[in-house]
Amino acid sequence: MGIPEPKTFRFALDRGVGTITLDRPERLNSLTFDSYVELGAFVRTLDAHDEVRAVVLTGAGNGLCSGGDRHDIIAKLFERDMKGLLDFTRITGALIQGIRQLRRPVIAAVNGVAVGAGAVMALACDIRIVSEDARFGFVFPKVGLCGADMGAAFLLPRVVGHGRASELLFLGDLVDANEALRIGLANRVLPKSEVLPAAQAMALRLSEGPAFAHTMTKQMLESEASMGLVDAIEAEAQAQAICMAHGDFREAFDALTAKRPPRFRGAPEGS
Repeated sequence: MGIPEPKTFRFALDRGVGTITLDRPERLNSLTFDSYVELGAFVRTLDAHDEVRAVVLTGAGNGLCSGGDRHDIIAKLFERDMKGLLDFTRITGALIQGIRQLRRPVIAAVNGVAVGAGAVMALACDIRIVSEDARFGFVFPKVGLCGADMGAAFLLPRVVGHGRASELLFLGDLVDANEALRIGLANRVLPKSEVLPAAQAMALRLSEGPAFAHTMTKQMLESEASMGLVDAIEAEAQAQAICMAHGDFREAFDALTAKRPPRFRGAPEGS
């Protein structure tokens, strides 16, 4: 079965790199109820497709995402009871969980605004390449909401540290590209026209690499955050032994011996 054709955003696959493009540029790619649901479900389907070896998340126009749409979502939330509100917040969190649990590297190409849900989606990605005019904002307190939304209070301290995360989540201030780079929220800052090509080039490097080992690296980065040193060392010993038993390890050795590029397997085993 092929990859489903999305209705609320665009998806393209090229040489193992799947590019998800939020496509409402006239609304700075704000999310709707439908796009939240579809995007979260779509991300989860990608693990079933061996041909997708790395993913890029970006937005059309002048930004990644400006958060939930004011008219489609925000205004309608006032009509919901507590159960309805909780149903919605669980849907938003499921999107972030899907990005984090995807067994492929995910790169955010942040070509401008990334605020609210957009900031958390970028944060959930493994790597963030951003434009010189990019702005991040965990703006939930600006609208009277808790800064801990969609997993932000879990993820942000792991990227920028507890003190900086506390400041950003309490105040909701915007962070420009240079500040994002300084505090570790951005991996690279580039001219706007170079952001998506650079993200796709990095994703292509990953897609041509050892997919099984990349899957293990992502899993270890996630799992070891809650481990002590002794448990982490043991987990890595087991992970590396498993990788050594995988055919890609032998292929890399044979390629090095023959002085040729390695030909890694096309997908993680067990996916």
